[in-house]
Amino acid sequence: MDLKPFPTRHNTFSGPQAQPQPPGAAHSHHRSFFHLAFYWGIEAQFLFNNWPDNSSGMYALALIFVFTLAIVVEFLTSLNLVKPGSTRAGTVFFQAGVNAIRAGFAYMVILAVMSYNGGVFIAALLGHAVGYVVFGSKIAKKETRPNT
Repeated sequence: MDLKPFPTRHNTFSGPQAQPQPPGAAHSHHRSFFHLAFYWGIEAQFLFNNWPDNSSGMYALALIFVFTLAIVVEFLTSLNLVKPGSTRAGTVFFQAGVNAIRAGFAYMVILAVMSYNGGVFIAALLGHAVGYVVFGSKIAKKETRPNT
């Protein structure tokens, strides 16, 4: 048995090979590449099909989007909107909804990082760090100590 590795090009996997088309048939198969290790460059695709589409401006916008999304995740993690006197059922359902939105945004950050682009990874890390400092740290909560 002849074992050949997956078709690779600069540490990428091109997915299943297209079946040969008869002559004259229209080619509708779009071949995409998935990176198998961290890489640097604007040749990325994450979250949406053909985005950021190898454009440096769109790549910068995508990094800002991931950075902002990570900050929003940290904001939603630190959010406490329970008011005294609220009904228990209403509070539980409201917190469940906020948690579902937070989890959805967190999964979007994870999917973006799974593009294995180094810039996206750093943008996500920095976004979580900035979000924690601004919303989750004791500095942001301005806890006061009683004078003793």
